[in-house]
Amino acid sequence: MGGKKTGPNPTDRGKGGVKRSLLTEGHGVPLGLVVDGANRHDMKLVRATLESLVGARPEPTVEQPQGLCLDKGYDYDEVRDIVREFGFTAHIRTRGEEAQDLKREAGKKARRWVVERSHSWLNRFRRLLIRWDKKPDHYIAFLHFACALIALRAAGLFG
Repeated sequence: MGGKKTGPNPTDRGKGGVKRSLLTEGHGVPLGLVVDGANRHDMKLVRATLESLVGARPEPTVEQPQGLCLDKGYDYDEVRDIVREFGFTAHIRTRGEEAQDLKREAGKKARRWVVERSHSWLNRFRRLLIRWDKKPDHYIAFLHFACALIALRAAGLFG
């Protein structure tokens, strides 16, 4: 696989791969999406992902702050500064810390699983599971189409 926005995947013996950075709302409906090479660190995609947010967002207030849940891969001061710049309150927890909370409260789910579920929904579109498109614009267009379908299904407007 060639083309732009691909890179060697460090977990797959250096084969080409793609990384999707996804921003979702609380139920897993995609709101923003960025694609880059698999060798790119998650924290480097934060600004681009937040800038990819589609639609108007209500202004956060002291009474109604807007949280952004991130995992250990985003535990950097630079990420916290970017998140603050966009008006979000960062909730960054380590996996071990989260596991301890889950043990204390039975039936509670980790917040970041919402994004994992959204990635699973995207992977159900066979065309997106493996990137066959050489041109990044084509791949991104299909990703946006799949995100739109997911949003329509969540709204109950599409089967």
